[in-house]
Amino acid sequence: KQEVKEEGAVSRGRILVMDDEQVVRKVAARMLEHIGHEVELASDGAEAIKLYKKARQKGRPFDVVIMDLTVPGGMGGTETVGKLLEIDPEVKAVVSSGYSNDPIISDSHKYGFSGIATKPYKIEELEEVIQKVMAGKGDITRG
Repeated sequence: KQEVKEEGAVSRGRILVMDDEQVVRKVAARMLEHIGHEVELASDGAEAIKLYKKARQKGRPFDVVIMDLTVPGGMGGTETVGKLLEIDPEVKAVVSSGYSNDPIISDSHKYGFSGIATKPYKIEELEEVIQKVMAGKGDITRG
């Protein structure tokens, strides 16, 4: 039996946030939890992959993964999304960066991302991209 959502109801999801900066992870988590999402945090791609696999095995997969494009000394977003796509071709990944002129940001869909979240995060923009990605309306026309 499927749950019927009220007209205009906003769906809440399980979100995995991967960023090498602790303060960014904490701010993102606080914003996302404030708007009703369940959040887990990873400091690099390797940890994100581990958490993603574990969540799938437990039957509680993530609805969206928000990942930092660059992780100094670690696995960043581009490499991570490639590995997540091998695990789950339906993964909904959002690339995050403070550098909006990065070529990966302008062609994010080519790299397997479903959406873009620019830093510094704004709660309204985060919610908008998450809702679009969860609804399967990712920013695939950009670029």
